[in-house]
Amino acid sequence: MRFAQWTFRVAGSYGILVAGPMFFLERQMAPGMAHPVFFYAWVSVNLAWQLLFLVLSVDPTRYRPMILVCVLQKASAVVAIPWLYAVHRVGGMWLGAAVVDLAFAALFVAAYRATGRSSVPEGA
Repeated sequence: MRFAQWTFRVAGSYGILVAGPMFFLERQMAPGMAHPVFFYAWVSVNLAWQLLFLVLSVDPTRYRPMILVCVLQKASAVVAIPWLYAVHRVGGMWLGAAVVDLAFAALFVAAYRATGRSSVPEGA
C-alpha cells in the first residue's frame, strides 16, 4: 500500500506544481486562443484531478475503484497528445507531457494491482 500512497502523492504534487502556474501563462501556453474559457476550464479540471490524486494517496485501498478512473484520465492524454502533434495542432513540448502521463498511467496500474493484494481479509 505504501507504493500506491507514494505514487499518488507524487502524481498529485507534481501535477499541482506543473498545472498551477498555467493560470498565469495563458498567453504563452495558448496564444491567440479564441475561447480562453476552455483553457482556464482545462487547467481548473486538471488541478481538481491532482487533488483527487492527493486524496487517493491517503487510503488507496479504500478508494481503489477510483484508481482505474485515474488511469483513464492519464491514458486520454497519452492518446490525444500524439494525435494532436501528428496533425500539427500542438508543439513537440507536449509530447513530453504525454510521456509523463504514460509513466503515471503505468504506475497507477501497478498501484491498482498492489492495492488488490493488500486488501483487508474477510471478517476483520
